[in-house]
Order: sequence, then structure tokens, then C-alpha cells
Amino acid sequence: MGEQFELTISLNALEHLGINLYSNVPSVLSEIVANAWDADAETVTVDWNRVEDRIIISDDGTGMTSKEVNDRFLRVGHRRRDFQPGLTAKNRKPMGRKGIGKLSLFSIAGTVVVETAKDGEKSAFKMRLDDIREKIGASGGSGTYSPAAVSTDAIDFTHGTRITLTELRHKQTAATTKALRKRVARRFSILGPKHGFHVLVDGQEVTPADRDYYSKVQYLWTYGDQSETELLTSNVQHKTVRKLPDELVRLGFSGWLGTVKESGQLRDEEGENLNRIAIFIRGKMAQEDILSDFSERGVYANYLIGEINVEGLDLYDGQGTVRDDDAATSSRQKLVEDDERYQLLKAFIGEELKNIQNQWGDLRAEAGAQKAMDIPAVKAWMDGLKAPVRKRAQKWLGKLNRIEMDRLDEQKQLIKHAVLGFEFYRLHENLDALDNISDDSLLSVLDIFQELDGLEANLYGQIVQQRIKVIQTLREKVDDNALEKAIQQYLFDHLWLLDPSWERTEGTEIMEKRVLSMFDEVTADLPDDEKKGRLDIGYRKAAGEHVIIELKRPERIVTRSEMLDQSEKYLSGMMRILEQQNNPHETVEIVFVLGKPPREWGNPGGKDRVIQSLVPNKARVVFYDQLLVNAEKAYSDYLEHRGTVDTLGAVIQAIDNYSFDEDTQAAAA
Repeated sequence: MGEQFELTISLNALEHLGINLYSNVPSVLSEIVANAWDADAETVTVDWNRVEDRIIISDDGTGMTSKEVNDRFLRVGHRRRDFQPGLTAKNRKPMGRKGIGKLSLFSIAGTVVVETAKDGEKSAFKMRLDDIREKIGASGGSGTYSPAAVSTDAIDFTHGTRITLTELRHKQTAATTKALRKRVARRFSILGPKHGFHVLVDGQEVTPADRDYYSKVQYLWTYGDQSETELLTSNVQHKTVRKLPDELVRLGFSGWLGTVKESGQLRDEEGENLNRIAIFIRGKMAQEDILSDFSERGVYANYLIGEINVEGLDLYDGQGTVRDDDAATSSRQKLVEDDERYQLLKAFIGEELKNIQNQWGDLRAEAGAQKAMDIPAVKAWMDGLKAPVRKRAQKWLGKLNRIEMDRLDEQKQLIKHAVLGFEFYRLHENLDALDNISDDSLLSVLDIFQELDGLEANLYGQIVQQRIKVIQTLREKVDDNALEKAIQQYLFDHLWLLDPSWERTEGTEIMEKRVLSMFDEVTADLPDDEKKGRLDIGYRKAAGEHVIIELKRPERIVTRSEMLDQSEKYLSGMMRILEQQNNPHETVEIVFVLGKPPREWGNPGGKDRVIQSLVPNKARVVFYDQLLVNAEKAYSDYLEHRGTVDTLGAVIQAIDNYSFDEDTQAAAA
């Protein structure tokens, strides 16, 4: 208890090399674990008591005497390798170099207790951040702080070190044992029996598998002996062994680069971004990501992950060695960018990324084409193509696999678009070839026309299917007693409900303004009951016809004279407008949409008289219920009778009906 411990430091060093240098618990633990490795520990345990807000890190390394505590641990900037050059007693390459890692403790804890034992000697002391600041501050910003010696009675080990952290900050970081194991695992490549080094977090050993990304790798590129990685990446579909240039071999380069199946897999449960290439030196992460140094904008870059070991970036092993520096910055979390070794590393990775981009595109295209051809109808369509065309179709289909697809319906939609898109592409090439057709091969033009007819039939078939869905939606609205609102919403912009020949409305903004003005004039003198009886009125131009549609409220019973009067005014107003535009011969049609038959409809011969009386005024009657029935029947008849003419339509329908296997569904979910 009477031992004197001393920490000599400046407030500037404490703030910049300790408190502000590290931002989370895993990075701080990495420094302590690295110290345990250098001390030849075989086991490191990390216990986080979240109830008592305390972290205890213990190792069974060599430990320290009280003199070594002062000379090494409490000496900021202690250059370990100057005093202990070369390998450790267990033939390990030391990770520590600059002697500042212990300051990281104060970035997450306000109080640090250190207990250590070596050669029968036990030492224990406590440091408080507030006390250090007060003591050093009183000395003008630089001076000596004496940690308080504490009892050694609790030290129950003969060698090793135990560090207890309390008054914790950053409590939200790595809140779970699983998350902490992940982050420790991702910072070290020397874990497990192979290296004789075990780290346990809350009683559970950290293993390379805890990095939680090996199983996600789809394509793998390896450098040097990567047998351990190959065992962990059990789901790899394609592996490429890459040859290293001599200068990289001399630099001690090894590792792997990979791509995952879905880019979303590179965001883990805690939100950490794994879309990176980490650099390791002597078994410890030296730079979290080098990928960000490259301006990679290709889609493939979003799928990249990797681990690179470069032993040659730290050649210093004590005074007198060839190099007296390593490529790490003072933070030990990044590499010096202008170091020639780093530049060599960066240049090589840049070339590898280009190679991966090309190979990844081919691999994904092949996988995408295979996925599409899992659908029997798509495979049959593909087999029906001529060999040269089939090869290009496979490549075209494969491109869809580069697009992120989360839901099964999106996957099927992409396959449909790929098939239709290829048909467009193919027909475009055929049409370009027309210029090269000779007189004696003129008959081949018929094949092209047949293909155009087939594609047109399919595209129209797709439109018809969508229209039937609209009709079914309207029918549901009717069942829900929302007829007025539904018809009002759909009819004016979907004139094919009235007449299948009215495919789409034409741009008539100026004309519409004039017609709307005419409507105001026509309806100004209407009695109130007639105004209230009208749901809406609108104008459209479709298929060269000027169409006026008046929706009557479904419960309204109109008279023949009412429709005659209104239609005559509408027709007169439209003809006046057309004459002003020098288009008096253009067709006008007026449609009354009714919910109930006109009053005279039920009289003997009344139906025919009403219909015939409206003909001179270019007017006709359509009923709400018939609107849906007639449109659905017209389009359903088309789908039923187009038969086998549209073979492509059968393919599209088969894609819609296809169900991927359970594994695919689970992955997509």
C-alpha cells in the first residue's frame, strides 16, 4: 500500500492521445487485448457488469513488477521494442509500439484500477481522470500524477494483469455481449487455438466466426494461404486464387477480397457498415477501411468486403533494425498515406478491384440468367432462340441480378422486364438488318413482321390485364358503396372503360379551357335539382373524337327531354368551338353515364325511342353497371381468343404464376 506510482503526462497528451482518440468500447478493449498479446497471455477475459456499470479485463500474461509499472505502463510513450526487441518469449510479433494505448482507458472510464503480479510481487493502484486533470492542471498543464496504491489482497493470480474500469461513458456502444464479441473478433486475426490466444467476453469465447460476415460471402478472391478463411466462407459459390507480384510477397501481403449476394448483408444488426476492406498488421486491425480511398462507383463496390494482412507495414523490431518507423499514424487506427509501402499496397488493390469488377459482372450475370431459367417457361423461351441469340439473351437476363431485389414480386417483375426488354432489343436489330436483305430473300421480312405482331400482341395483352385489374378494383369499390367516387376517380382518365378504341387521351389543354368555359354557359341556367343531380362533367379527346361525359348520380332518374336539351347545348357549343378552330368536320360524342334508366325507358318502345332521339345530338347512354360488365367482357374475350399467337404472353404469365423455392423466399424475406 505504500508503493509510489507516478504518471508523467501533459493535459494535451491526455486529451488528444487518450480521451479524444478513441470513440467506443471495442476500440479501447482492442488496445488492452493487444497489450495482453504482447505480454504472452494465452487467455484474456472481458466481463461487463452492466448493472454495476463496470468492465473487468484480465489476462494470464507475464504481468508487471512495481518497477515495470512505473517504467513501462505509466510511462507515456514507452517504446516497448527499444527495450524488448524481437519476438516475445512465445515467438510472437509484438503489436505495441508507441506506448500510448493505455491512455485509451480514459476515453471510456473515469476511474481505472490496475492489479498485476509477476515473480511473486503484486502491485495495485487506482487512477481517476478528474484527479489527473486537477493535478496536472495545477502544475501548468504538464507534470506528474501519483496514482493511489490500493490493496493487493484481491489479487488471486501469480502472473498477469487485471484492469477494472468504472464510471463508464459511451454506455450505448456495444450494449450486448454478441455485439462486443463481433467487434473484438473483427479487430484481431490471431484468435483461437491456432495462435494460442483466447479472448472471452462475458464467459463466451470470441472466434473468427463471430465476425459474422464469412457466411455471407458469395464470390471469393484469395491471396496467399487462406485455408482458414476458406473453411469459414462455407457459402462461397466461386473462388479465385490470385497470384501476388514479388514486391507484395516481400511485403508480407496476404488476405482475401469478397462480394456478398445482397448489398444489404453488409449492414449488421447494430448498424455497423461492413462494406469495407480492413488492413491488419501483426494480427491487429491497423486501418478499418482502405476501400474508401478509392472512387469506386460501380454497382459491384456496394457488395465488397475484405481482410488484408501486410506484415511489411511494420518492420520495426528495436533499435538498429533496417527501418525505424512503421506505416501507422499515432492513433494506431490508420496508415500513413504517403508511405511508399502504403502506395504500393493501394496501387495493387486498385488493380484487383478492376479485375473483381469485371469478373463479378460475369459471375452475377451467369447466376442471374440461371435464376431466371429456373422458371420452366423462361427456359423454354430461351431454348427456342437461335444459338447466337440465346447467348446474348442469357447475358441480358443476367444483368437483372445486379439490381437489388428484396421482395419476390420485385424479382419476378425484373425477370419479366428483362424478357420484354430483350425482345425489344432483338427486334430492333432485326429492323436494322432490313437494309441488307436482298431481293431473293425478301420472304424473310415476313418473319420479322410476325415477330412484331407477336410482341405487339403481348404488350397489348399486358395492358389488357392491367385494365381488367382496374375493372375489378372498381367492382370492389361498387361493392363498398363507393361507386360515385370510384367512377369519378377513374373514368375521365380511363376512357377505354367507355370504349376500348379510346386507348389514351390526347393533349388538349387549350381546347379543354374553351370547353370548360362553354360548360359554364350551358349549365348556368339549369334548375337547382338538375345541377344537384349531376355528379360531374368532363371533356376529353381520344382517337380523334371530342368526347363529353356527364356523370349522373346513380340514384337520379333523368328524362329524355332533359338529356335532349343538355346534349343539344353541348353539341352546339362544341361545334361553335370547332368552327372557330376551322375543324367543323371533327367528330363529337356525348355520353350520359346513368345509374338508373331514363323515365321513359320502361314505356312500350320507350328504350328505342330514347336511344334514337339522342342520335342526332351525337349522344348515347351508358349505365354504371354495364360500364364494368361490358369492358371486362371485351377485354376478357380478347385474352381468351388470342390463343397461342402470343407465345411471349404465356411466358410472362408463367413468370407471374411461378413460386421460387423456399430457400429463395427465405433469403428474399
